[in-house]
Amino acid sequence: MRANTVIMIVLAGVFGVLAVVLANIWLANQRSAMARTEDVQRDTVVVAAVPLKFGDTLSAEKLREVAWPSGAVPAGAFKTTKDLLAGEGTKQALQAIGTNEPVLATKITGPGQRATLSAVLAEGMKAVSIRVNDVLGVAGFVFPGDRVDVLLTRTVRSDEGDKSFVDVLLQSVKVLAVDQVADESKDSPTVVKAVTVEVSTKDAQKLTLAAGAGQLSLALRQAAANKGEMTERVTLSDLTGDTPEDVAKRQAELARQAAVDAAAAADRKRADDKLAGLAQAVERVGNKLDDLSKVKPAPAVASAPQAKEIVKEEVKYVKPEPPAQATVRVFRGIKFETYEVPRQK
Repeated sequence: MRANTVIMIVLAGVFGVLAVVLANIWLANQRSAMARTEDVQRDTVVVAAVPLKFGDTLSAEKLREVAWPSGAVPAGAFKTTKDLLAGEGTKQALQAIGTNEPVLATKITGPGQRATLSAVLAEGMKAVSIRVNDVLGVAGFVFPGDRVDVLLTRTVRSDEGDKSFVDVLLQSVKVLAVDQVADESKDSPTVVKAVTVEVSTKDAQKLTLAAGAGQLSLALRQAAANKGEMTERVTLSDLTGDTPEDVAKRQAELARQAAVDAAAAADRKRADDKLAGLAQAVERVGNKLDDLSKVKPAPAVASAPQAKEIVKEEVKYVKPEPPAQATVRVFRGIKFETYEVPRQK
C-alpha cells in the first residue's frame, strides 16, 4: 500500500472523530439552552393572525394568542383575545399590523369607536389639510406616516421692486392622510390634491395664515430624520449669486426708476388737477345757464291809451317873386364880362 493512501486514511479518520466530538458539544449546548428556556416564566400576547390594514374590524378569526416571555411583554399588549375584544361594539385597526405582530392598544380603536382621523391624533394635536398638486405634493410620493417639511414661498411688493423668497415654515410634520386615505400600508404613488398633517394648535394657525399669504409646498424627509435643523431664508440673489456691488447697482437703478416714475406721476397729477379745474369751471357756467333758462320773463302790462292832439297840416304853393336884378354876360374881344342890370317889371 502506498504511503499517500495511508496518510489520507489517517486524516479521514481524524476529521471524522473531530466532527463527532463537535456535534456532541453542539447538541449538549442546545439541550442546556432548552433547559434554561423552560425555566423562564412564560405569558401570552395577542398577535395578528392575518395582515391588518387601517379600518379593518378585529375579530377572533383575525387574532391569536402566542407564548411570550413575561419580562418582555410590550406596553399596551393584550394577554387574551377576550381582553382585546372586551367592551360593547367592535374595534378597528388604526394602522397596518403585520402577521404575528403584537396588537397594541395604540394601534386599535376603543370599543364602538370608528377608525377615523380623530382617533389617530396624538394628545393636544390638530389635523390640518394643505392643498397641493403633482409638484407641490412631491409627485405623489408622500404617504400617511411620512415626515415632511412645509415650505412657504412669498412675493413682497415694495417701491424698490418685487422680492421673492422661500422660508421653511414647519419641520418634521407627520402626514396623517393623503386626500381621504389614512392607511399607512398604502405604497403606490398617486397624484393627490390635499395632504392632511398633524400639528400643534399654533402650527395650525401658521398653516392657515400661510395658505393665504403665499404658496405652500412639501419637502419629504428621511424616515429616521425627525430632528429639526437650522434653516435660513432663500432669496433670488441666492439663486443668481449677485455680489453686493451688483445688488447696490440694481438698487440704485430701481431708485432712479422710482424717481422718474414719481416725477411722471406728479406731472400727470398737475395735468389732472388743471383738467379738473376746467371741468369745474365749465360745470359752473353750465349750472348758471341752466338757472337762467329756468327764470320766466315778467309779463308785459299794456298801458291805457292816451288822447293825442291831431294837427292837420295844409300845404300851399306860393309863387316866388322874381329877382330885382338880372345878370347879363357880354363877350368883348377875348374877354368875357358880367353886368347886373335892374329887372324891368
